[in-house]
Amino acid sequence: MLTAFDKELAPGARNAIRVCLNVQRHERVTVISDRECQDIAASLVHEIEAVGAPYQAFILEDVAPRPLADLPAVIAADMEQSQVSILAVHVQRNELKSRMQLTDIVNRRKMRHGHMVNINRQMMLEGMRADFHKVDRLSQKVIDIVRTAKEVRATTRGGSNFVATLNPDYKWIKTSGLISPDKWGNLPGGEVFTTPGNVDGTLVIDGVVGDFLCEKFGSLANSPLTLRVKDNRLVEAHSENAELENDFWNYTHTDANSDRVGEFAIGTNIELTEVIGHILQDEKFPGIHVAFGDPYGAHTGAKWSSSTHIDVVATRFDIWVDGKQIMVDGRFLIDD
Repeated sequence: MLTAFDKELAPGARNAIRVCLNVQRHERVTVISDRECQDIAASLVHEIEAVGAPYQAFILEDVAPRPLADLPAVIAADMEQSQVSILAVHVQRNELKSRMQLTDIVNRRKMRHGHMVNINRQMMLEGMRADFHKVDRLSQKVIDIVRTAKEVRATTRGGSNFVATLNPDYKWIKTSGLISPDKWGNLPGGEVFTTPGNVDGTLVIDGVVGDFLCEKFGSLANSPLTLRVKDNRLVEAHSENAELENDFWNYTHTDANSDRVGEFAIGTNIELTEVIGHILQDEKFPGIHVAFGDPYGAHTGAKWSSSTHIDVVATRFDIWVDGKQIMVDGRFLIDD
């Protein structure tokens, strides 16, 4: 089923299996993919076989109709037997519930999970070839700075200007690409995040937006989305692209907390050189991104939840933590 693949994918796949997930031959792995990502899944399976670990691989279209209403039972049952899992798929509209069901299993069982949502060949050849040990060292230095901070202020060349007040009761989480049982991670990796206490100000999104809107709109460099946040809630959204503005506003008003800032994150993958229009990689680009909706409370300690979660990425940040500048125009002032 998963055999032939482009050999250019091999270095990124090797990084995913041997470095990021550190799969051992005595561990069992569940691989979940779809027809669009089958080539990438085959490269991952090849590395699992090289390690000598047992595995089961699924193609979503073979086990359930898309878009998924729920995580297929056969996949959920298989994950109950595994220590490691990988999701390498292109998302479809209204599938977030099924992914949340998947990560609920991961969290409960303390699995090491690689979340490769909307992964593509370019990301396998770029972000997945990063030196994740180097990214991890920088991520640790950033988290050491922000963990006890009270406030983060940020501006961008595009016009963003906002302040995040941090809640000491909420944990900062490191997802550098080196995945542990404590927190599953996106791949490519490279960020630290928390749930903010409060965010106020303007965000000019000239990078990308997340979930299925990323596939629909891609890079926003030529049609930025301007967001105004007050008391941690989205109160305005404007763009010359009326469809983007409308779709984003509707997404962030799905439930009572869909407009609430649930994630405040700093991208730390200094191996990335540009935003490419794909949220999975672009949210790791050096700078700040926030997400409206679910706060990943199982990890951060936030007590509220949402059925939605959508990231937004801007570029060319200046960042100050409790008045001390740690980034100028997207470049960290911290040795890696």
